[in-house]
Amino acid sequence: MAATVGRICRSGLLKTKPSHIPLQVSTFSTAKGWSRGRKAFYATCGVVAGGAGALLFALDQSIKAEDLELHPPKNPWTHNGWFDSYDHASMRRGYEVYKQVCAACHSLRFIAYRNLIGATHTEEEAKAEAEEQMILDGPDDTGNMFKRPGKLSDYFPSPYPNEEAARAANNGAYPPDLSYITAARHGGEDYVFALLTGYCDPPAGVVLREGQYYNPYFPGGAIGMAQALYNEIIEYTDGTPATQSQLAKDVCAFLKWTAEPEHDTRKKMYMKVLVVSATLIGMTVYWKRHKWISLKSRKIAFKPPSSQE
Repeated sequence: MAATVGRICRSGLLKTKPSHIPLQVSTFSTAKGWSRGRKAFYATCGVVAGGAGALLFALDQSIKAEDLELHPPKNPWTHNGWFDSYDHASMRRGYEVYKQVCAACHSLRFIAYRNLIGATHTEEEAKAEAEEQMILDGPDDTGNMFKRPGKLSDYFPSPYPNEEAARAANNGAYPPDLSYITAARHGGEDYVFALLTGYCDPPAGVVLREGQYYNPYFPGGAIGMAQALYNEIIEYTDGTPATQSQLAKDVCAFLKWTAEPEHDTRKKMYMKVLVVSATLIGMTVYWKRHKWISLKSRKIAFKPPSSQE
C-alpha cells in the first residue's frame, strides 16, 4: 500500500499547478487597468467637448445682431393683480386713441359695437358710435349693395377692403388686426407700450430702406409703421393731458380689453370660488374632527386568552 502511494506522488498526479493562478490574476489586473484608462480618456474627451461647445455658444451669442433688440420692461398695470380689474376710464380714453389714430390703418374686426356697452360706453353712446359708420349691406330688392348707418350688432369696419389694398397703401407692410394683438405678442401690453414709445434714431451701422423706421423693440429693428403717437396729438374728452406715454398707456389698456373682454368676469368667478372653497374646506375639517375624534382617541387593547389548566 505504501509503495502504491509513493508511485502516485512521484508521478505528479497529486501535485498542484500554481502557474495557472498568477496567469489569471495577471490577466484580470491588465483588464482592470485598461478600464481605468478608458474611463479617464472618455472623461477627458467629454470635458474638452463641453468646453469647446460652451466657447462656440459664447462666440455665437457675442456676434449676433439681435443684441440691438430690447426686451420690453414690465409696467405696473392696474389689472395685473389677482383681484384687480380693468381701468375703465383708461379703456374709454384708449378707444378714443384707437378711433382717431389707429383706426386709419388697423382693423378691429372681431369686436362689435355692442361689446362696448358696460365696458367703455353706455348703450346710447355705443349706438351713436355705431351710427357714425356707414356699413356696406345688401343686396336690396333690386340686387344692389347699399350703405346704411351702423348698428350695435355690426363689427368695427376695416380701413381697407382687402390685404392687397392695405399693403399697397403702406409700402408693402400689412397692418395687423388689433383685436388680439396683446395676446398674440410676447410681452402683451408691455410690448405694445414699448413699441409705441420706443422709436429712435438707428445706431451706427444700421441701414434702413425707404419707408422703414427704427424701433429697438421690434424684431429686427426695422419697422414699416411710422411713429403714431406724439404729445397732444388728440384731445381727450375728459380733459386728461394727452402726453405720448398717456396715449400709449390708454390704448394698451383698451387693446388688452379687446383681447380678454372676460377678464373682470373671470376674476369675479375666481373670488367666488375662493370663498366657497374656503367655506367648504372649513366645514369638512370640522365635520371630520367632530365625527372621527371619538374613534381616533380610542385605545384598542388585545388581551391574550387566559391559560386553561
